[in-house]
Amino acid sequence: MKVKIDDVAKLAGVSKTTVSRVLNSRGYLSEKAIKKVHSAMDELNYRPNVVARQLFKQETKLVGLIFPTVNDPFYSQLIAGMEKRLFNNGFKVLIGDSMNDPKKEELYLQQLMAHQVDGLIVGAHNQGIPEYENSNLPIIAFDRIVNPDIPVISSDNYQGGKIATELLIEHDAKIIIHTNGPKSLESPTQERRIAYQDVMKEHGLKPITYYIDFDDRAKKETLFRNIFRDHPDVDGMFISNDMDASLVLNIATELGYKIPEDLKIVGYDGTYITRTLLPRLTTIVQPIDKMAETAVNMLMARINGDEIEGNKVFPVKLWRGKSV
Repeated sequence: MKVKIDDVAKLAGVSKTTVSRVLNSRGYLSEKAIKKVHSAMDELNYRPNVVARQLFKQETKLVGLIFPTVNDPFYSQLIAGMEKRLFNNGFKVLIGDSMNDPKKEELYLQQLMAHQVDGLIVGAHNQGIPEYENSNLPIIAFDRIVNPDIPVISSDNYQGGKIATELLIEHDAKIIIHTNGPKSLESPTQERRIAYQDVMKEHGLKPITYYIDFDDRAKKETLFRNIFRDHPDVDGMFISNDMDASLVLNIATELGYKIPEDLKIVGYDGTYITRTLLPRLTTIVQPIDKMAETAVNMLMARINGDEIEGNKVFPVKLWRGKSV
């Protein structure tokens, strides 16, 4: 007798809908439910009809984007670029702004899966979200290591850190401070710190790194003021993003430092908005639009079931402002 989906559902103790979701990688599914369905399929030697699965499978034409914030020039330009390209491919987007809150990210992820999105592009910084391990959805990660099966898109962070640090040293900076995200963060952006430390040691200089959490502006301002209090003789700073770099530049000016005579500052990101509104800031420019295009192309390939290459790393370039 031919085994049917009803038989699998009965043996697994779940609904037919749950079995269908497992077969078609749709919606949020617990690891327990997935294992029960696969176990029942193996026991019954059930092999789903490929044609029937294709008929059942319906694209929602929705893609989920989960990022730390939209209130940042880098993420704003990136998300806008991806949304435009997704729309041109016939997809609409649902955006989750998760910031420094893993529970919020987990909730967003569950809601997006419940909406049966066709794929996800994720760039939030929270760690240990179990849904990423249990999902069979097509996922592309941005500046974030989610799991070994999910490709990561990033700029060449080591190259960027090397260019920034060498530039400061070439302009006679000796006491150079670097700020980066939390050390525990599993992200290619840690390469910026590694490059800074390598270059400093090569020149016989002492690396001084501050790990900045993704806090609000007031907390960051206090932390940056404390850096100047603890290191009044600092003459160079490599800041991990342009938003922080602009804040440091303002605080330093308020404290009486002349830029670049007394203090030289290099940022990172080089968004269109930053280069337009703060052209004096020397910064490392990421090819944001190209990265957005590639993220969408890779996700489309995954949604279509095509094989794609692994991680993508893009070269950066220097924007020569007047802060060095």
